[in-house]
Order: sequence, then structure tokens, then C-alpha cells
Amino acid sequence: MPQTQKHDPEFLHAALIGLQHMLGAIEERIADLRGKLGGQPAPGKAAAAAPATAAKKRTMSASARRRIGLAQKKRWAAFKAAKAKPAAPKPAKRVLSAEGRARIIAATKKRWAAFRKAQAPKAAAKPAAKKAAKTVAKKAPDVAAPATVAAAAPAGE
Repeated sequence: MPQTQKHDPEFLHAALIGLQHMLGAIEERIADLRGKLGGQPAPGKAAAAAPATAAKKRTMSASARRRIGLAQKKRWAAFKAAKAKPAAPKPAKRVLSAEGRARIIAATKKRWAAFRKAQAPKAAAKPAAKKAAKTVAKKAPDVAAPATVAAAAPAGE
């Protein structure tokens, strides 16, 4: 059976201090090796040092928050106003006056009248040419084709 020994608290406290000293030396050597390898220092030391320096939380007063909020709203308003400037409103749709519409109608009627007048002699010549061809064909069946051409030529001129 193993024997259990009672250690006094001073002895245990001294052992704890010695082990912590050895741990600190080992962490320094690890950080040195990581630095040589291009890594970051040991996270234990940085984490241990941070709470001591950042123990107090920074707060902002209500008036400071209000000033910051108003300044931000002003910046956004200026940004939106600058963005909305390039968009110009569409021009109003043009309206045709009654006088203008009447002139367009008159010009269209004039053009159609000229077109129909130009088409009238051609339309009148076609039935006359057909009628002449029929009468010539009945009289002389041997010379029907040249008579049609001869009858159609004077009518077209």
C-alpha cells in the first residue's frame, strides 16, 4: 500500500509558483518559435493581457448618439438628392391641333385624288383594249395576236 503524505500549504504554494514560472518560460519559447515561423504570438498571453487594459466599457451619451444619427440622416438625404437629380421628368405628350389635323386631311385627300386621276386612263384603257381584241378576234382569227397589240398601243398613249 502506498503511503499518503500530508503536505503543508506553504510547500504546495511554492510548488505552484515554480510550475507557473516554468509555464511562463515555455510560453515565451513557443511565442519565439512561432515568430520565427511567421505565425502569430501565443494566444494565451494576448488574451490574458487584454482584460486588464479593456476592463472599462465605453459608453456614448444620448446627445452624442442623437448628433451622430442626425448627421447620418443628413448625409443620406444629400446622397439621395444627388442621385435623383439626373432623372429628368418626361416631356409632355404633344397634341395635334384641329387646324393641323384639317390640313393633314386635306393634303391626304389631294394626294389620293391625284393618284386616282393618274390611274383612271389606265383603268379605262384596259376594258377598251379587251373589247377591241374580242371584236378583232371574231372577224379575223388568223391575225388575232397582232391586232391585240396594235389596239392596245394607241389606247395607252
